[in-house]
Amino acid sequence: MTIFGIRSAAVVLLLGSAAAAQDVPRAFTGAHIIPIAGDEIDRGTLVVRGGKILAVGPDDAVEIPAGAERIDAAGRVIMPGLVCTHNHAGGIGGADGSGPIQPEVRILDSINVLDPGFRRVVAGGLTTINLMPGSGHLCSGQTVYLKMRGGKTVDQLYIRDSAGMPTGGLKMANGTNSMHESPFPGTRGKSAALVREKFIKAQEYREKLQRPSVDPEKQPTRDLAMEALVEVLEGKRVVHHHTHRHDDIMTVIRLSKEFGFRVVLHHVSEGWKVADEIAAAGVPCSIILVDSPGGKLEAVNLVMETGGILERAGVKVAFHTDDWITDSRLFLRSAALGVRAGMSRAEALKALTLAGAEMLDLADRIGSLEAGKDADFIILSADPLSVYAKVLETWVDGGKVFDRNIPDDRLHAVGGYGAGDDVEPYLCCYDKEGPS
Repeated sequence: MTIFGIRSAAVVLLLGSAAAAQDVPRAFTGAHIIPIAGDEIDRGTLVVRGGKILAVGPDDAVEIPAGAERIDAAGRVIMPGLVCTHNHAGGIGGADGSGPIQPEVRILDSINVLDPGFRRVVAGGLTTINLMPGSGHLCSGQTVYLKMRGGKTVDQLYIRDSAGMPTGGLKMANGTNSMHESPFPGTRGKSAALVREKFIKAQEYREKLQRPSVDPEKQPTRDLAMEALVEVLEGKRVVHHHTHRHDDIMTVIRLSKEFGFRVVLHHVSEGWKVADEIAAAGVPCSIILVDSPGGKLEAVNLVMETGGILERAGVKVAFHTDDWITDSRLFLRSAALGVRAGMSRAEALKALTLAGAEMLDLADRIGSLEAGKDADFIILSADPLSVYAKVLETWVDGGKVFDRNIPDDRLHAVGGYGAGDDVEPYLCCYDKEGPS
């Protein structure tokens, strides 16, 4: 059996499949539990069974089912699995150079789930990720929401909606990333014009579909690009929008109001300049904190204080890795950096978990430790804001997918570039000659 790579039989027997339901209840006792949806519990118990959380609370308040496997977690910290709203693990690729707007492209069709990048993801405690195409286009395609439950095919990983279809959003971008030679736009004004033009066509396409007609020949020919944009217009698919400068941020908000689509603003390097305007629009932000120099010029005003400024303005904030920009194994430090720069502890931890789940429309299933939710959680060696904290175990749907005590897992947790394989990182806007 394979779980994010070829593994020894002994490892497989130990981990099993995270997708398989656990018939025997497991009770993790004596841990410091951070449920996110409530106060932290100094000595608590978490009970899971069948891939779901049965109970969570203080040791003396949780009834452990008869026959449950008891796991002593004293001295450890248990919190929900981390949710990354923006990830590029696995070397994926979306739209090509044939045009600036390609909503018909599905990142689902380019995922190699055996890539060791996914092993780094679970080593970092990430249990759900929004896997994205790049930002070199105004629209580079449809994202997909993946559970890191382990499997040999992507069909075993993606989160399904009520109809059994893959869940996901639509990746869009503005600013310098998407400005190239024709047919790509050369200015910010032209970028917005092309997007506006495409959404108008989607409105017209939807109107034609809604017209009552007994003549099938009068119906428009099926258009995959228009179908995706209609889902956006109808609120079924959220737009995940790469944007940095304050004026680019306001352009996204303007377009979302004009066409009525839901949007999550990603990166928002200058979000602190227009925090009140973002709050007034009711738009959530998925931010990245980078503590080293470099990157694109339009991100030059990125500051560590962004999360705290947005929080105080009343904006919902989540963190993301943009892996490899932040290695998934280092995701926890985003919350620590956020707190250091002014975020509250509660909101910083929520930004790693429940806030991201809400932005992916998955908060009814993941993001907090509550009875009835999916049994996605991580076990840490120390407080999550501590530089000494290590992810010891990662559990998805009640199954263990990472154990730092297993040598192969430890390799992916502590190994350097390409640990476990000779893999190249996904760099959407970079070539061998330099950034593009």
